[in-house]
Amino acid sequence: MAIRAPHFPTDGVTWFNLAGPPPTLQDLRGRLVILDFWTFCCINCMHVLPVLAEIERRYPDTVAVIGVHSPKFTAERDPAKVAGAIARYGITHPVIHDPEMRMWREYAIRAWPTLGFIGPDGAYLGAAPGEPALEKLVELVDRVLEEAREGGSLAPATLDLAPAPEPVRLLRHPAKLKEFRYGRGSAGWAIADAGHHQIALFDNAGNEIRRVGSGEPGLVDGPAESARFQRPQGLIAADGAIFVADTWNHAVRRIDVASGEVTTIAGTGRRGPILKAAAPAIDTALASPWDLEYREGVLYVANAGTHQLARIDLETGVLEPLAGTGAEALVDGPADQAALAQPSALALKEDQLWFIDAETSSLRRLDLSGGTVSTLVGDGLFEFGMVDGPARTARFQHPLGLCFDMNGNILVADAYNDAIRVVDPETGMVSSLDDPPYDCFDDLCRPLSEPAGVAVDDDGVVFVADTGNDRIFLYHDVFRTSRTWAE
Repeated sequence: MAIRAPHFPTDGVTWFNLAGPPPTLQDLRGRLVILDFWTFCCINCMHVLPVLAEIERRYPDTVAVIGVHSPKFTAERDPAKVAGAIARYGITHPVIHDPEMRMWREYAIRAWPTLGFIGPDGAYLGAAPGEPALEKLVELVDRVLEEAREGGSLAPATLDLAPAPEPVRLLRHPAKLKEFRYGRGSAGWAIADAGHHQIALFDNAGNEIRRVGSGEPGLVDGPAESARFQRPQGLIAADGAIFVADTWNHAVRRIDVASGEVTTIAGTGRRGPILKAAAPAIDTALASPWDLEYREGVLYVANAGTHQLARIDLETGVLEPLAGTGAEALVDGPADQAALAQPSALALKEDQLWFIDAETSSLRRLDLSGGTVSTLVGDGLFEFGMVDGPARTARFQHPLGLCFDMNGNILVADAYNDAIRVVDPETGMVSSLDDPPYDCFDDLCRPLSEPAGVAVDDDGVVFVADTGNDRIFLYHDVFRTSRTWAE
């Protein structure tokens, strides 16, 4: 006997990307409905989106994809932040934001991401957790559609969609930013301009020098004007080059600062499995590399999609895993036994590789000499908040960036708390950036929105990639002033 799919809630939810009233299950009869249960923090949920986009392209009037946003973090309950994530990820299908997770419960969902399937006749066909393989999903879709065609229940139609227009901004969803040198040693800033699929180069006064990348998403090497990136998140400058964590291309790219030429040095362009052993970087499939660090010919990689850290020897071109089993959790200990959860930012200090684990809202470090992982702030996948004080009780909420300031403190871009936090690595005390010695007395000091990157220059100025506000925000701890770029 067929099981009827539970109806969509009619109150307490927000719909996005629709021109007209929200559809009902009756409105969707005649098409295969794919429900994508996701939450916008989740790297594995991001990996599902290109697969669903291809399904939408192949079956424009026989398959209806509907995102069901089921939030994990408190910040993800805010419809405005959901709208920002939809724009950031380029989602064009309808999304129902269900902050109370009623559909999650009614459809008996247990994990992010999960796809639920409703047949053209309205019967619930079941759910599949995890990231789908495109080929397998196409086989399933073809089978269901053929059966519906033979049974007479297929009735092709399209939804009336209206994705929010992209505003015209100098920067769009800027992620990480790092200092670089150009010309005769001049200092400037390289910014991962994720929403424009480019690397934007600015001088210290906030004047744009050049852009690398055509602005069209893709994986294309070559001159700065024609090369293509896809939502790059992290980068680091070294030895006349800027290395880029080209996140949605699952690749690491190299920009020659003098010429602007782009080459790929790691990744195949396809989402890769857990890293197991040393191999040529160019032949190794990565999974959403999110940030990079560099020292003495070695590039360190936060491979967020497999919850691992890796290193690339730039002389030999060999990539090898450094830490993380591939399991998503917070487990300290020997690097090859430790568990990480979406590492998203890196900072080297002496023999310690500090990193942010976004999904456990934690600040952790890998001892490069001893090969062990330890945690300073954070306690697990569902332990988060906005709490200052001693490290053992302090809490972040899905942080995404970190750096060291002039005094040896760690600055954390605490994205979902819309804040920059300050951690004393010696005492473990956590405070907020607007506490002394930093302050902000400027009209431009409107609240931050999901900052994803933070950096400090030689004068102690703090540069913040204020991702949700499409700007670079500057704090100064000496003159007590602040200003912005690219508003």
